[in-house]
Amino acid sequence: MSSVRSRISAAILAGGRARRLGGVDKAALLLGGSRIIDRQLAILTGVADEVMIVANDASRYAAFQLPVVPDLIPEAGALGGVYTALATARHEHVLLLACDLPFVTRALLDRLVAEAGEDDAVVPRSSRGLEPLCAIYRTRCAPALREHIERGERQVSGWVGGLRVRELDPVALETYDPLGRLFANVNTPHDYARARAWVEENQKPPEDRITE
Repeated sequence: MSSVRSRISAAILAGGRARRLGGVDKAALLLGGSRIIDRQLAILTGVADEVMIVANDASRYAAFQLPVVPDLIPEAGALGGVYTALATARHEHVLLLACDLPFVTRALLDRLVAEAGEDDAVVPRSSRGLEPLCAIYRTRCAPALREHIERGERQVSGWVGGLRVRELDPVALETYDPLGRLFANVNTPHDYARARAWVEENQKPPEDRITE
């Protein structure tokens, strides 16, 4: 492991209630025979030397033998998960990944790590805007984030807007996202069906795939 990666903590944010999916555990949804969380851990463990899961039900993730950290600020949504990760991480730079992003790649995470430096955060900007739940933050942002939450703010984008951010712009992302799927999340039954279809199509022999 390189000296850079030995200074990276990573956290999967798995504390959401998944209301639009009927309350199921999004991280445990199967794609191509693997759970989303398995796909994520396979790449995160190669990027960071500390990996944790931010979730309120530790029993769901006991088999991974990884730290499972409950939200330090209850009912604070995704921002509460971000704060928990920053407040408990061992290293100064923390790579955050929402549990509903099954198509994030090792190559992208390596690029985020390589860009980490003196800025508060390194955040990809896709065609739909900033992707703050697949990004690197410095732990020094935690106190201001807590104040932000205590003022009643709940939007991740609103908090990120006040940081000194190094962006990975859409042109830079093209190398890692030729099919435009990198930040496709699984929040609804439709999203899940679409993700399964993509994975199944990729698993077909080339001669069996439908081309346009």
